[in-house]
Amino acid sequence: MTIRVNIVDDQAMVRAGFAALLAAQADIDVVGEAPDGKQGVEVARSTHPDVVLMDVRMPEMDGLAAAREILNPPVGVTHLPKVLMLTTFDVDDYVYEALRAGASGFLLKDAPPADLIAAVRVVAAGEALLAPSVTRRLIADFAASKPAPRADRAALRLNGLTPRETEVLELIARGLSNQEIAGRLVLAEQTVKTHIGRVLAKLDLRDRAQAVIFAYESGLVTPGDAGR
Repeated sequence: MTIRVNIVDDQAMVRAGFAALLAAQADIDVVGEAPDGKQGVEVARSTHPDVVLMDVRMPEMDGLAAAREILNPPVGVTHLPKVLMLTTFDVDDYVYEALRAGASGFLLKDAPPADLIAAVRVVAAGEALLAPSVTRRLIADFAASKPAPRADRAALRLNGLTPRETEVLELIARGLSNQEIAGRLVLAEQTVKTHIGRVLAKLDLRDRAQAVIFAYESGLVTPGDAGR
């Protein structure tokens, strides 16, 4: 199955470089490009990509606003691509807000080419790009600067999880991969995937990225837990 990709960035050379790199992959097809967020939303609506590579800082409409429009479309628009944010900064408030809005993760623009290709495939497969330590640092930093006591509604949602599912959610929020969670809990990796699927369904979350945000904002995990 070919992965359809849009590239949204205000720098023409960046768009061209990413497009050439991705188009050279047998399983990836670049179906649209845009120089700003506003056009990025329009292109996404017309080309129906599987993944949108979205720059954070752009004229007309920034990447955060564009990601919100794409991921929360008006009535009648049914196609929901995955959004992967691109940034030149290790820590960027826009990226954190984009994760809250439903983006599937972020990637630094100076990441090795192989990482960009892998990121597109990971996000297209429905996973969130939250493995790099820089991502754990970003989420922990902004969770620390925006403390959110556990709300009654969030507590009720957490109460719907089994003890094992709660354990899995905590480990996801600490940045562990499925393989690492399986090792920590002495479970088969497929069993971990099953637990994660149930957590997402019970909490009405899109993906792993939103699960991390929920764990921090509900108070289940605190920033100091991230590296443990």
